[in-house]
Amino acid sequence: MPAHRLAPLACVLSLCFSTLALAADTPIYSIQGSGAASPLAGQTVTTLGIVTRVNNNGFFLQDETGDGDPLTSDGIFVFTGGAPTVSAGQKVRLTGRVTEFNTGAATNPLTLANPLTELASVSGLAVLSSGHSVAPVTIDFPETAEGDLERYEGMLVRIATPLAASQNYFQGRYGQVTLSADGRLFKPTNLHRPGTAEAIALADENARRRIILDDGTSAQNPNPVPYIGTDNTLRAGDVVNGLVGVIDYGLATSNSAGLADYRIHPVGPVVFSRENPRPPVPPAVGGNLRVASFNVLNYFTTLDQTGAACFPSGTRSDCRGADSAVEFSRQQAKIVAAMQALDADVVGLMEIQNNGQTAVDTLVAALNAQMGAGTYASVALPVGGTGSDAIRVAMIYKPARVTPAGQAVSDTDPVHNRPPLAQTFVAPNGEKFTVIVNHFKSKGSCPAAGDPNADAGDGQGCWNPLRTLQAQALDAFARARVAAVDDPDVLVIGDLNAYAKEDPIAELATRGYADQIERFNGQSGYSYVFDGEAGYLDHALATPSLAMQTTGAVEWHINADEPSVIDYNTEFKSQDFYAPHAYRSSDHDPVLVGLQLVKRIHGTAGRDVLTGTPGDDVITGGLGADTLTGGGGRDVFIYASLREAGDTITDFVPGIDQIDLDGLLTSLGVAQGTAWSSGVVQIVDTPAGASLRIDADGSAGPGIARPLVRLQGISAAALDPVHDLGL
Repeated sequence: MPAHRLAPLACVLSLCFSTLALAADTPIYSIQGSGAASPLAGQTVTTLGIVTRVNNNGFFLQDETGDGDPLTSDGIFVFTGGAPTVSAGQKVRLTGRVTEFNTGAATNPLTLANPLTELASVSGLAVLSSGHSVAPVTIDFPETAEGDLERYEGMLVRIATPLAASQNYFQGRYGQVTLSADGRLFKPTNLHRPGTAEAIALADENARRRIILDDGTSAQNPNPVPYIGTDNTLRAGDVVNGLVGVIDYGLATSNSAGLADYRIHPVGPVVFSRENPRPPVPPAVGGNLRVASFNVLNYFTTLDQTGAACFPSGTRSDCRGADSAVEFSRQQAKIVAAMQALDADVVGLMEIQNNGQTAVDTLVAALNAQMGAGTYASVALPVGGTGSDAIRVAMIYKPARVTPAGQAVSDTDPVHNRPPLAQTFVAPNGEKFTVIVNHFKSKGSCPAAGDPNADAGDGQGCWNPLRTLQAQALDAFARARVAAVDDPDVLVIGDLNAYAKEDPIAELATRGYADQIERFNGQSGYSYVFDGEAGYLDHALATPSLAMQTTGAVEWHINADEPSVIDYNTEFKSQDFYAPHAYRSSDHDPVLVGLQLVKRIHGTAGRDVLTGTPGDDVITGGLGADTLTGGGGRDVFIYASLREAGDTITDFVPGIDQIDLDGLLTSLGVAQGTAWSSGVVQIVDTPAGASLRIDADGSAGPGIARPLVRLQGISAAALDPVHDLGL
């Protein structure tokens, strides 16, 4: 061939080779397609793109320009199995088989419906150049419809919406945190009756608001633990802004058959702002007595180690708590710190080892070592037994504050394997109340499909019919207790394993028990987080008479918002963040209830001598010049009219006792806020003590002040009109 033909022929061949190479490349968006699964699944393709994120077992590759079609993703995951040899910013070409990978169990409907399109069996991986970047696509979030993120699978995106941490349980174990737009997620059946349009709508809304933050590694127990912030924690409710990363899909839980959702692998530092600070002390609940409920997460004095034997099987399989002396010491220190801060007069406990009084008395001894000898005592083993489970409910109390009345009893109805425990107490003023602590059947270990207790798919989980029967039995048990002690004041507390609007709680509501968590917290109450959704399984339900005497009910958020990686366990910890404080002492938040139990003492129309109790009393002398003695406790002396003038209080204690003038001032048409400054209420010294006087038209009027009550042995200077008179 003549030489002058060689050059043109070479150019033609070069062009042909270039054209053939380009034709052999299948764009990433063509591999992804516009559906959940690739139209090329099972085929081997060659493609190229920019590496946007490198994980420990593969990398994400994105088309340099994309096709501009919002329905097709421009990115894809390349599975290498081991550490990739490429770096972010490199332009690479490779050949691989198009695979639809199921990230969950073969029977998981969520992961089956949302397989991850990836390239596997990679060959011919070549780096073409470096120093490239791909601009993240700012996406709308929450999703308009669940599944909208499929169009961004494998792509680099930016979520401008602030995202709150809704679950951090798997933060240390798998390096993932459930995030949600527009604040944290709440369990639909905590706010709405199961199966209602409202519950269904909230479930859909939660799904559209939820995304999983993943650390980009399939390794367990990552070191360092990602996303830990101030005080070695990441609290649920903390917020991250402007998150940039690559969209993926996978499990949101350790259960391969459980919840799955879209996830994001960040490409830069992730910094949370502490929007939900740790509460250093429990919120105030008022009242003169405090009752708490605390699930202590398998407090076992029998260590879970070789040779251990626990009830009921007598084998190690029923030992559930600490598996070493070190772990037990750490667990106990956290529980004691929490209970010391709760400082409740009565505490109902769940998940105490069912080994007689050994476990509960060990906990009491640890508490008393911190708070003083004799501070707490345990309620005796109940008549009726403690059930057939490895764990039981128990109760402790402060002997200086309340006294058990009669024996503790448990519900012997066979519907329970952890029978409710009831104990009636007497306050120093003689007022009685009964506490019943419960631990209903859990939502786990579901029976087979077709069983009446199988999960009905209405959000209540499995065993819901059984829990409803347990609620009915509890009501019968409580009514029998009321009849036996002749007192209607009953507080039902404990882990009922049912959220606020589920059938067991609705059953108790129809029978007259009032939800005190809802009453004092509205729809913001929660004590537990599961699958990223918060709600309360731990309840405080009061009979009508006791509800009228309840001054507050709160959850102390020391556990549900904290990551499990800071708990007492020593296994599965790449870093040990343990500290002997109350935070993550359990997986449930404790509940604290305030009660105002007072003895009401009324006089006659004549001259009375009235004496209060050693506890808190409300004393109304009535007409006539009365002699009133409060006794111990915090006493309130009530005056509703000037016709009640002429009394003597023999033992008024400033700063402790109080004179209630509300009714009297109302009868005079005087505002409480001006009664002192206008001179309607006056205090003067007399040889026999301070004299509280009432001038109906004030110091500026023509009227004169009339003595209302004399406080024996007290000077006028010792009295504070704000506290002592309520002005």
